[in-house]
Amino acid sequence: MLRTHTCGDLRADHVDQTVTLCGWVDKYRDHGGVVFVDLRDRYGITQVSFKLDNASEIQHQAQELRHEDVIQVTGDVVSRGEGNINPKLATGEIELRARKLTILNKSRTPPFEPNGESLPNEELRLQYRFIDLRRRALQRNLTLRHQICKATRDYFNNLKFLEIETPILGRSTPEGARDYLVPSRVHEGAFYALPQSPQLFKQILMVSGYDRYYQIARCFRDEDLRADRQPEFSQIDVEMAFIELDDMLGVIDGLVAAMVKEVRGEEITLPLPRYTYTEVMEKYGSDKPDLRFGLPIVEVSDLVSESDFGVFKSTVQGGGHVRGLCVKGAAEKYSRRILDNDLKGIVGEYGAKGLAYFKVAGGKLESSIAKFFNDKQQMAIVERMQGEDGDLLLFIADSWKVSCASLAALRNYLGRDLKLYDPKSMLTYWVVDFPLVSWNADEKRWDAEHHMFCSIHPDDVELMKTDPGKVRAQSYDLVCNGYEAASGSIRIHDPAIQQQVFDLLNINAEEAEQRFGFLLQALRYGAPPHGGIALGLDRWVMLFAGSENIRDVIAFPKTQRASDLMLGAPSDVDSQQLKDLHIKLDLQN
Repeated sequence: MLRTHTCGDLRADHVDQTVTLCGWVDKYRDHGGVVFVDLRDRYGITQVSFKLDNASEIQHQAQELRHEDVIQVTGDVVSRGEGNINPKLATGEIELRARKLTILNKSRTPPFEPNGESLPNEELRLQYRFIDLRRRALQRNLTLRHQICKATRDYFNNLKFLEIETPILGRSTPEGARDYLVPSRVHEGAFYALPQSPQLFKQILMVSGYDRYYQIARCFRDEDLRADRQPEFSQIDVEMAFIELDDMLGVIDGLVAAMVKEVRGEEITLPLPRYTYTEVMEKYGSDKPDLRFGLPIVEVSDLVSESDFGVFKSTVQGGGHVRGLCVKGAAEKYSRRILDNDLKGIVGEYGAKGLAYFKVAGGKLESSIAKFFNDKQQMAIVERMQGEDGDLLLFIADSWKVSCASLAALRNYLGRDLKLYDPKSMLTYWVVDFPLVSWNADEKRWDAEHHMFCSIHPDDVELMKTDPGKVRAQSYDLVCNGYEAASGSIRIHDPAIQQQVFDLLNINAEEAEQRFGFLLQALRYGAPPHGGIALGLDRWVMLFAGSENIRDVIAFPKTQRASDLMLGAPSDVDSQQLKDLHIKLDLQN
């Protein structure tokens, strides 16, 4: 080894020892008779001092050092002395007094200092990702990622799960997003597809008798990106046979507890809370609400249907809803300008045509539209909203879908703006009993809410024929801090029931065989009851790291345009490669 210790190892106990360190020059200070260098590796920082002597070779070398040079230093560990201790460094009680310096590699002047006081824009950091990855924050995030992966493997291995890899090159199947396609050189005109998930493979593993499977799987989706989404991502993929819904939720409860214990050293109460889809949609307008704070949605349609306020009255008469939020003590915080512009703009992005608001004072409503509500109606609204003097009441009058989406977004904004929760806290819970299907009004057909392999809730089988929209799936989401952190379901293991769901989705038997013949064939040969789930690994690391950008927890991420700025990918390929793949480009169309 070129070093005896890392830059995070040395303490007061090492004083008087001769050691060798290797690393990058993090900071350089020339104090005349002495040059000080902060030497950095991923383990920490150690201060190195070079005493200048005109006759020594080390003086010339030390004075030539600059940021990001890679060096090897041999010297004596000495105490800094009482007045020179740096409490910000784990190695702050000592320094290395250099006797020998070897410059392993000189660095060009870097486009930015990885641990500088200010960072450049993200595009530059992604272009020079090899420098960006030297930043302490990213090193912490990737170390955290390793911890979570290790805790995951340890947990499942102890429960006799098998880690099994599934193929990357598969076939295109409809799973919601566009596939990444890979042309085949051997099979002219045919394409592989990169997996959006190992869904079908893990179900086949259950049919094959591997009753406890997991995998940290790479997945690919060609979809529009945002700060918490990437075109290629990792998920903790799990499947179990001979189980019921409670079994799966219990196993994942234990995994969450193991991750929290490993990363934060904390114990959490199990089982994790469970809420139905209907409960969270009615109370929070979202199937993944952030429950670190309250601010529930309250329905007042019945109270305002006979008021003189035309917007509320006509909305209710037309089958819509009037729903609102009671923002405690916020009557004076938000001016009319903010209400009419900022807050109205938020709900407008989700289709709401307006935002009605009142201040509570003296047990009644104050607003330019308060005159349209008599005293009895005002008191009923205040009571229903649990309003008190100084509270701000905000209302949306629209369809159920719009009221849910707009009030959920407004609630999230208010939670952040009013600091209603501790940003370092983590609150995890389950949402169960999702609808099996939802009606696609544009295309006049039913769509699978999760996916088409979800088992039907046993109490709702008869509704498949009479009212499919009310059928619940045995599906479940794990939500943490307002993010969908995992999603799964008990699967259909009976091919006849699977075809019944296909029929509802307008997938006839012939088309089903063409798309999913290998899975349907497997189900006909003794498929056990089974279910599974996938946890977004990148998202869990992001949550534990307290970040809002998923690119900060992935070593080599893509931009929001799915580009790798370091590699210059995607890129053109030469004509011979295209010829080998039997592909001609038509860029004009």
